[in-house]
Amino acid sequence: MEKDTNYSYILVVDDEEVIRTMLCQVVDQGGYPCMSASDSDEALQILESVNVDVVITDIRMSGLDGFELTEIIKKKHGADVIIITGYGGEYGYEEAMERGASDFALKPLRPKELLTRLRRVLRERALLAERMRMEEQLRELTITDDLTKLHNSRYFFKQLQSEMDRALRYSHPLSLLLIDVDEFKHYNDTYGHLEGDKVLVSLGEVIQGCLRKNDSGYRYGGDEFTAVLPETRGEEATTVAERIREGFGAIDFSPAPGVHGNGTVSIGVAEYKPDEALEDFARRADMAMYQAKKGGGNKAQLA
Repeated sequence: MEKDTNYSYILVVDDEEVIRTMLCQVVDQGGYPCMSASDSDEALQILESVNVDVVITDIRMSGLDGFELTEIIKKKHGADVIIITGYGGEYGYEEAMERGASDFALKPLRPKELLTRLRRVLRERALLAERMRMEEQLRELTITDDLTKLHNSRYFFKQLQSEMDRALRYSHPLSLLLIDVDEFKHYNDTYGHLEGDKVLVSLGEVIQGCLRKNDSGYRYGGDEFTAVLPETRGEEATTVAERIREGFGAIDFSPAPGVHGNGTVSIGVAEYKPDEALEDFARRADMAMYQAKKGGGNKAQLA
């Protein structure tokens, strides 16, 4: 069953109906939507179908106990867990933390104490999510070209080596495209860098639009772009290159009043040879691209 991610819930797990009902009432009154389960099996079923932020669970229950449930939740579902128990002499905070819990409390809990603990866990959860989001944004900034929003050359070399290793390990095909805008320096010098940037942005969009989910596009530098195509033979990669060439050629640029025209690209295509060094692989694609340029440009050339 697909998860309902429109809402996030607090899930109370306790085999005593009176306690279960009381805890849910407190959570509801605190302003948080609450669901309940009488044992671990029911709780896991709910977690499969509903987005849950925090699980409040007893330890002693039929089937899996609260510690075992906590371990499964942390491995598979990512919710935070508050463990509660009426057996403080037998269970402790340290064991709960070792099992992955975010908090541990003894019954009976006063409503105010329960809500205070719940709010703290939710606040820490939100702070962690924000930190992870910021780290992801920072990572994207370090591997993304500012102008075209494709990956940058630094990330290209890392990913290409990774795909080469994978292709060698599993004996799968891998192809590389090297794409260069024909007569770009003349266009840039004639109409200015702003108009030249528009050409590069448009090409980046065309490349991204022609790639499959597992493919990746990069701005290699200046007006050169690359694309890494896993699971792709050279002939298939040439077909992708032709789509890019035709898609870019269909764009009408107007760099000055009364001036209209279509740009062209030359594309080198190379299929990876087992045990080939990265530099040699990239060089073959580069040589094929220059062959396309020498042949008049606006062409895809297979190495």
